[in-house]
Amino acid sequence: MFAQFHLLPSRSQTEFDPRLHPGSLEAMLYIVRHAHAVSEEEDSARPLSKRGREQANRLARFLVAQDLFAPAEIWHSPLVRVRQTAEIFASAMRTAAPLVETPGMLPEDTPRLLAKRLAERKASGGLAVVGHEPYLSALATLLVFGSTSPAAFRLRKGSVLALDRATEAGSAGGERRWVVQWLVGPELQPD
Repeated sequence: MFAQFHLLPSRSQTEFDPRLHPGSLEAMLYIVRHAHAVSEEEDSARPLSKRGREQANRLARFLVAQDLFAPAEIWHSPLVRVRQTAEIFASAMRTAAPLVETPGMLPEDTPRLLAKRLAERKASGGLAVVGHEPYLSALATLLVFGSTSPAAFRLRKGSVLALDRATEAGSAGGERRWVVQWLVGPELQPD
């Protein structure tokens, strides 16, 4: 199985073409890695750094302005840098999306439990999951390819990977799999 990628424009491109992004915002899963944080030596709680706050603000504003980010809920791990990233994304949105501290999303946790929750999720609207590496890459690999390893994705700090649900052609019972719609990292963000 091959993932479908639609990359966002480079800094040199001035126009964004939404036709390159066919996913419905209602069914999207946004996998968001927290932005840059201070070192443990600076602060053991590791909140976002000034650079991280700017990074998250710039990315959130860009995605919202392009109508590419509109989750109905934002799930996040309990760690400070992740909650702060989730708060920045929520504040950039035009509508209020509740922030939900979600257990089982720490870097060392298994993504299988969250994948099960996603499969059973009945709520309508898109969902953002804000967390850490290597958890997020393992989650994305599991959702797209059915296994957590080898990791098919590597999310840099301040990156968002958008997945959409698709019914696989020829699958028994119309099995639904996740398909990559786009990925944007800090190096692709417009200034």
